[in-house]
Amino acid sequence: MKLTILKMNNVPLAVLESVDSPIETVQDALDLLGNADYLGAKKIIIKREHLHTDFFDLQTKLAGEIMQKAVNYYKYIAVVGDYSDLRKKSWLDFMYESNKKGQIIFVEDTTEAVKFLTRD
Repeated sequence: MKLTILKMNNVPLAVLESVDSPIETVQDALDLLGNADYLGAKKIIIKREHLHTDFFDLQTKLAGEIMQKAVNYYKYIAVVGDYSDLRKKSWLDFMYESNKKGQIIFVEDTTEAVKFLTRD
């Protein structure tokens, strides 16, 4: 896992540049959160492809468990990617609610992610 720290508007952002394998367990997510924290960042940008496909299947509960860890550890995560292939109502509702709450957001590009994560 390779994390880079960017400072935008005096806010340190951890950007997950690459992973050896997609994040597919809660422990993988905890490792990401811990590494970001160690580098001084509470806000993280990751690409959709860095998440295992199980994340996007709500029946696995992986997305909810990872979201709960982010909440518990006061982290904010922006997942950047194209979501046009995810058309299930349950997933669309999940993204809508998640974006509304703001702990983990799903956006199409890095500019949106930075804008959200660096706002007051």
